[in-house]
Amino acid sequence: QVQVLESGGGSVQAGGSLRLSCVGSGIIYSSNCMGWFRQYPGKEREAVASIYRDGNAYYDDSVAGRFTISRDNTEDKVYLQMNNLKAEDTAVYYCAAGWVAQTANSWRDLNEYVYWGQGAQVTVST
Repeated sequence: QVQVLESGGGSVQAGGSLRLSCVGSGIIYSSNCMGWFRQYPGKEREAVASIYRDGNAYYDDSVAGRFTISRDNTEDKVYLQMNNLKAEDTAVYYCAAGWVAQTANSWRDLNEYVYWGQGAQVTVST
């Protein structure tokens, strides 16, 4: 049963922008942490960005300054604005929700998240 659902993936040329959205059935509102992860073929899922209920956001160095995560608790949505996309951003992106300790690296730990979406493909061409 899908409990959070991503949308907004697609294809774009390098330098372009996409915005991913994630909607939950009360899950986002009730979760203290929302995260975006990505997975390359044959690789483990890795953290991209996370945002806590208090608004604190964390980014992987590979996307810092280009991606922005935001959440709207009233609409039960979380977003990932991706600008200046690069070919290496091509991956399947997953939305995740959970109760995650707010420490330097806890937000990166996949095991801390309870709810996962099915993923959205992002393809960046050069």
